[in-house]
Amino acid sequence: MCMVIFAPLFAIFAFATCGGYSGGLRLSVDCVNKTESNLSIDIAFAYPFRLHQVTFEVPTCEGKERQKLALVGDSSSSAEFFVTVAVFAFLYSLAATVVYIFFQNKYRENNRGPLIDFIVTVVFSFLWLVGSSAWAKGLSDVKVATDPKEVLLLMSACKQPYNKCMAVHSPVMSSLNTSVVFGFLNFILWAGNIWFVFKETGWHSSGQRYLSDPMEKHSSSYNQGGYNQDSYGSSGGYGQQASLGPSSDEFGQQSTGPTSFNNQM
Repeated sequence: MCMVIFAPLFAIFAFATCGGYSGGLRLSVDCVNKTESNLSIDIAFAYPFRLHQVTFEVPTCEGKERQKLALVGDSSSSAEFFVTVAVFAFLYSLAATVVYIFFQNKYRENNRGPLIDFIVTVVFSFLWLVGSSAWAKGLSDVKVATDPKEVLLLMSACKQPYNKCMAVHSPVMSSLNTSVVFGFLNFILWAGNIWFVFKETGWHSSGQRYLSDPMEKHSSSYNQGGYNQDSYGSSGGYGQQASLGPSSDEFGQQSTGPTSFNNQM
């Protein structure tokens, strides 16, 4: 039930916070000649974070000449992979919810449904782990590439000590940090569901039957051995008690001996 409720919700948070991101930073270059300065240089970037395609112009503080620059890095592969895993996990969890609720008999028929569900759950657990780890590394690269201090180092005007360059504001990365957190939460959720799906498969039931059959055979053979031993002991004890006393014939012969002696006397 937790899987049905939280899997679609966590997947939505994962791909929405990453795929819907757009941010930017603002820099200022104050040249010695104030007419050449630019105190509001806006640099915008967004998903899928092909930063090397984000270009902007900055003053060179050498007349009206402008320098065209671009950010460094490309984290599109890890970001797109992460969002793709989240979207497909969302669609599968919705389909699985419909099957669990409305097609329970078809799901358990021939044990095919639980087996498919088990395999898909294992695959998505692995994909969530790989995608979240890759996107965490990609996000780290995005943070470095969009750090205002790193961007200022790209400008030739900022290498001159008499020009003043500073960051007006830095990009806000809180939603991207949230996407990484939800990525690993999805991994924990799907990995934890592996055991519950495995219990529905025939592999789990066959394993239980395999363990129970030898125990039943062992207990039955033990009971049979105990029964034979008891019966043997009881029969042996009865024979021993019968052999202890004299037989009726012997007892009769012994009793007639003294009688005939008295008669002779």
